Amino acid sequence: MISKSWHFSPQEEMLEVKKRKNNLVIGIPVETTYEENRVALAPEAAALLTQNGHTIYIQSKAGENAFFPDQEYAEAGCQMVYSAKEVFQADIILKIAPLSDKELEYMRPGHVILSTVALPMQKEEYFKALISKKVTAIAFEFIRDKANTFPLVRSMSEIAGNTAILIAASYLSDNQYGKGRMFGGVSGITPTEVLILGAGTVGEYAVRAAMGLGALVKVFDSSVYRLRRLQNNLGARIFTSIIQPKVLLKSLKTADVAIGAIHSAWGRTPIIINEGMVSQMKKGSVVVDVSIDQGGCFETSSVTTHSEPVYQKFGVTHYCVPNIASRVPNTASYAFSNFFAPVLLAIGEEGGTENMLKRDPGVRQGVYLFNGTLTNQYIGEFFRLPYQDIDLLMAAF
Repeated sequence: MISKSWHFSPQEEMLEVKKRKNNLVIGIPVETTYEENRVALAPEAAALLTQNGHTIYIQSKAGENAFFPDQEYAEAGCQMVYSAKEVFQADIILKIAPLSDKELEYMRPGHVILSTVALPMQKEEYFKALISKKVTAIAFEFIRDKANTFPLVRSMSEIAGNTAILIAASYLSDNQYGKGRMFGGVSGITPTEVLILGAGTVGEYAVRAAMGLGALVKVFDSSVYRLRRLQNNLGARIFTSIIQPKVLLKSLKTADVAIGAIHSAWGRTPIIINEGMVSQMKKGSVVVDVSIDQGGCFETSSVTTHSEPVYQKFGVTHYCVPNIASRVPNTASYAFSNFFAPVLLAIGEEGGTENMLKRDPGVRQGVYLFNGTLTNQYIGEFFRLPYQDIDLLMAAF
């Protein structure tokens, strides 16, 4: 007979290890930046979060410009508030544009802010103010995904590339700013010629949209690798060229539309098309300088607004509105929601922002402040501020 005395001897205690889920309190204020029409969370994404036990404070009319009325957020389980101060009672603040001076006053130690940082427009005082508040700040444009790409930058770039072509088509056919010419082509008529500077995501989606409408497309870039990648992505042989002044000018003279889609990793975009080259373009042709967010790649480009989007120089119509994605805020808001709803759910499931950042290196790359410590090397070196490596801080947490 087998002894059963082993039941009474000391045994290793087996405990079920469970993550402690946090119920988040998320705040979404009205965007106060001029002509910023997007909202960080669509009602459907808000409903997903509230159904998982999270609380959302949303300021009345926050989604109005993106065609999301207050009623849809109320039906999604959000709590409607009527001032930014009430929104900032939440622990996690989700917005599109960087914090305004007034919003900075509402920040408190322990706050988590997810927004853009818009680095080319920021000053040292902005980062010093955030550091003094001892907050954690995550920038949309620095976040990477598992493929080591920038998912939110890519989404906005896809939207900007498509929209740039639709804008060009509208003005090309306009009697005042264009020459009554249909974008694309039909049988027996020479197709529209489109010149695109830049073979990145904006350029690729501009090419796709232009080709879909029947245009003849020429793409210029400083990188043979990017040009080759573009052709592989398209699965088609199109006109491509390294940026060479003589070849570029020859194509510019016959172009009906020129799209500026040059991106600079840091700082200002280089000027590729000078004033003399623009003066040789056809009258009634259209320039859409998507790069105006970083200063523009046409020497003749000057910032315009959604309310007054165009002007003419040398008979060429210039559209130079920063933040083109805000022209289609409903679509752009859904793009933000598709990314941030899963991130916020992960923060809750992991038991807090710090735990999620330890497990998600992609989102961790977006952190430029962690509990008041600057963690972005470029920001630190540019503004001569002390910084620490985020991975080392996470390891010590």
